[in-house]
Amino acid sequence: MISVVIATENSEAELVHALSALVPAAAEGVVREVIIVDAGSSDNTEKVADAAGCVWASCPGTSRSERLNHGASIARRGDWLLFLRPETLLESGWHHEAQAFIERAGRAPNGPQTVASFRLRFEAFGLSARITETVAAVRSQLLGMPYGNQGLLISRQFYKKLGGHRLLPELEDLDIAKRIGRSRLVFLRAAAVSSGDPEEEGMVTRFRRTLARFCVGTLRIPARVAVKLHG
Repeated sequence: MISVVIATENSEAELVHALSALVPAAAEGVVREVIIVDAGSSDNTEKVADAAGCVWASCPGTSRSERLNHGASIARRGDWLLFLRPETLLESGWHHEAQAFIERAGRAPNGPQTVASFRLRFEAFGLSARITETVAAVRSQLLGMPYGNQGLLISRQFYKKLGGHRLLPELEDLDIAKRIGRSRLVFLRAAAVSSGDPEEEGMVTRFRRTLARFCVGTLRIPARVAVKLHG
């Protein structure tokens, strides 16, 4: 049913938790394979992937968008692709909702061209994390622009029709969401819990990246133009 694609780079610690959340789905046959596409990690990312029985692909020096495209191209066992970040931990029971969505999409006339994403939550405590979650929820619902760490569940057929992820150094998540369109996006109730802390970035960096994403999501500026502002 689902082939999971994760692009990694020195993601040993995060990947352990991300893969653990996929075990129940794999046991029930919802997840058929997990493909790890790595940028040339120097830690134990490959050992973690091997221990979990993942398909491993090494693509040193490549951008995340290139790795996601490559992972999709070598996926064989799922008619649906789930793109995840290594720092994303899917909430317990997520696969039941994902399976229901896929089954419904199979019955609907426009189902294969409908895409799903998860609700964003941060593990971090504090006001900054809660504000970021709220902003993400509003932006996702109004503009159809989920963050990459919210995951993206898309049929292989529709992904190929869109041309996959464009080869951008950043903002590939917003770029593909923009091409999908708000009317084709469904947001599941299950949460994608990110281990990233929004307070880890400096104020200037956060402002620049938020502005870049605002330009793409709200002003509809092409991602290839805003990527220089994003940094």
